[in-house]
Amino acid sequence: MHAITISEPGGPEALVWSEVPDPRPGEGEVLVEVTASAVNRADIMQRRGFYDPPPGASAFPGLECSGRVAELGPGVSGWAVGDEVCALLAGGGYAEKVVVPAGQLLPLPEGVDLKRAAALPEVVCTVWSNVFMVAHLRPGETLLVHGGSSGIGTMAIQLAKAVGAKVAVTAGTKEKLERCAELGADILINYREQDFVAEVKDATGGAGADVILDNMGAKYLDRNVQALAVNGRLAIIGMQGGRKGELNIGALLAKRAAVSATSLRARPLEEKAAIVAAVREHVWPLFAGGHVRPVVDREMPMSEAAEGHRVVEESGHIGKVLLVTP
Repeated sequence: MHAITISEPGGPEALVWSEVPDPRPGEGEVLVEVTASAVNRADIMQRRGFYDPPPGASAFPGLECSGRVAELGPGVSGWAVGDEVCALLAGGGYAEKVVVPAGQLLPLPEGVDLKRAAALPEVVCTVWSNVFMVAHLRPGETLLVHGGSSGIGTMAIQLAKAVGAKVAVTAGTKEKLERCAELGADILINYREQDFVAEVKDATGGAGADVILDNMGAKYLDRNVQALAVNGRLAIIGMQGGRKGELNIGALLAKRAAVSATSLRARPLEEKAAIVAAVREHVWPLFAGGHVRPVVDREMPMSEAAEGHRVVEESGHIGKVLLVTP
């Protein structure tokens, strides 16, 4: 088979479409013939040499995919060869075939075709686990999403609206904010021109956001705490703005607020399986009702993954960039 390999860390040109040995499924695993994968920021970090795969995971990038079941490993039940699926991966999605733990497979949601389903597993599992399983967003509360036009952001808007929450987003252009509004965002903040703390407080009568989903990390830490409501919950899922920041414990105590930080890739298999099961139970029915849909900016051949990385690094896209196998 062919896969995107990384000969040495570097720029997008480090991604090479190479011939590699076919993987084989082991106990509790399924072999999937990949139709499409999607570009995630974690893939870019891996390419640069800053985010190695967990022990035992594929060395190829790609944290999600869609495709068809090609082979069942020992001990697998509930799936059959030929099933159309999408999957949450620890790596290996940028390839023609990938081995997946059976607990990380999902059927295609109603109304989503096989290619576009590749845009779902990583973002849906990230949003559901952080915003709902950890931060417990409730109907009537306000969610602030940084990077509202990203893959994560576009899914967070839709899921929050589906449960009856109010949504504030930050983005850097008028076009991106308009797309967020089309998805249901109520409060639109251009972070290049506006102070998100002031805007969120003004829009909530001074209360602030009940939950904040943050991809920036250190750069926004202090301002995120300022923007939180009493009993607010800050969920940090990225470090695009740095790793180390100063936390005002006094402000956190005064608001009886909480800060959580999670990653998905290195979690134990049983934790990932639990998240995937929760997504299948709570999120997949929303596709049938038209409340949620994948947001795809563009698709390109997987052999041109380098161009996909350039697009995402330039941040001109909205939603997900797909990589499609030949």
